Amino acid sequence: MVIREVVNTPEIEWPTLLICGLCYAGFAFSTTSINVIGLWAACLILTLSLTLYSSFSHEVLHGHPFRDTRLNTALVFPAFGLLIPYHRFRDTHLAHHHDPALTDPYDDPESNFIDPAVWVRWSTGRRILYTWNNTLLGRMVVGPIIGLAAFYKADWRAMRDGNNSVRDAYVFHFLGLVTVALWCMVVADMPVWLYLLCAYASHAILKIRTFLEHRAHERARCRSVIIEDRGPLAFLFLQNNLHAVHHAHPAMPWYQLKASYTARRATFLQRNGGYAYRSYAQIARLFLFKTKDPVPHALWDRPAFHADRTEGAAPGR
Repeated sequence: MVIREVVNTPEIEWPTLLICGLCYAGFAFSTTSINVIGLWAACLILTLSLTLYSSFSHEVLHGHPFRDTRLNTALVFPAFGLLIPYHRFRDTHLAHHHDPALTDPYDDPESNFIDPAVWVRWSTGRRILYTWNNTLLGRMVVGPIIGLAAFYKADWRAMRDGNNSVRDAYVFHFLGLVTVALWCMVVADMPVWLYLLCAYASHAILKIRTFLEHRAHERARCRSVIIEDRGPLAFLFLQNNLHAVHHAHPAMPWYQLKASYTARRATFLQRNGGYAYRSYAQIARLFLFKTKDPVPHALWDRPAFHADRTEGAAPGR
């Protein structure tokens, strides 16, 4: 089943620009107002601002809020989040949107599954760590470290092998870091250690969103989740909790996702095989201390899992 929908956006998407303004304002206020609002209030505001900035960056890489890519990229030039180069986020995430490869341990850059043949060669300690990483609590505590270590390792190998696009992404990121460093040295009154804590905390919050976005399933269209959350996390994630809708319509801006889902709820749920949860609170109750999935890909050896690619399925179908 294919859901076809025309995505109409204006030349300037003001709702997304407003989100950009909130990110910049939150960053500026939190890093310069510790003496007024206190250390931990500033920490909270900065953490939420960095989380929202990552969600905004996700909108940018999908072509929002302007039709001019250069203008969009300029909006995310400051490396507020510190940890992920924007161009690497863009390239790996767009590769992730090849839906027939979703959850593939090799071809999906955002997969948390491991090839079973690799899993059996791991030490007991590493298996325990990665199994804990498949609980919600573990994903938030150690997930950023595990994910970033694998990410940086792959990028280091790519640069060592002469991949200039990866190298250029880190040069751009370094310049964005210099911008943030200058702000912190000249204008901000926030300690560096607190900024680093906020950056890690925001990454941990983002792990709530990615925790079960995709499951192992033989049909590609049934691998993306719907989380019908209406709370603050849905806003921080810019409605990306409706993840199956996003994968069906990658070009659709965040402020149209909810209306699209509401109008076709039954169709979307049928399309993704009913892979849905009511809220992030429900997910926390179910999986805070319990693994959601095994680490080794349960369907990796089944021909049906690879059928969509051999049949030439298109992204989002």
